[in-house]
Amino acid sequence: MELKGKTVGFGITGSHCTYEEIFPEVKRLVELGATVVPVFSNAVLHTGTRFGEAGEWAKKIEEVSGQKAITSIPEAEPLGPSKRLDVMLIAPCTASSLSRLAQANTDSAVLMAAKSTLRNDRPVVIAISTNDGLGLSMYNIARLMNTKNIYFVPFGQDAPHVKINSLVSLMRLIPETLSAALERRQLQPVLLERWREERPS
Repeated sequence: MELKGKTVGFGITGSHCTYEEIFPEVKRLVELGATVVPVFSNAVLHTGTRFGEAGEWAKKIEEVSGQKAITSIPEAEPLGPSKRLDVMLIAPCTASSLSRLAQANTDSAVLMAAKSTLRNDRPVVIAISTNDGLGLSMYNIARLMNTKNIYFVPFGQDAPHVKINSLVSLMRLIPETLSAALERRQLQPVLLERWREERPS
């Protein structure tokens, strides 16, 4: 399935070290003809780190998408009744957001957008980025993997010799995963040797 003409909610949570990796994927989706609607958590808007000032990446993503971002729960709630989104992506999705989604705890614009999408029997795609994926967060990953209409961007250990529990999705697979999710299937394989994928050849 092509993404041209589809409306993709692009939810971004607080894994600040991953923003540089997901930014090119926003541009790719636009180039593929999708309408990209950014949805930001408070951490994206209000937290400055060594990876960028508070709101810096939000501004860049909003500009390249050409769409006004959704930044609050009241702004995200109408996505349900309007059926605006064909698919909702959360990239990066932190362990914190992952756990709240698994427990139906809707306390951010991103999670409300995901809930609104699921309300319409439409797919939600998760691109994880967490240092705890093989720790306590594995429970939430397994729970969501077995939840109707939730799909994962394939992931693996990004630094297994120094961060043994860390899991990160391979962000360049976002378009392919979205296409598969719109066909109601999980892109395979879902488990990757991600650290090998990214080593120089």
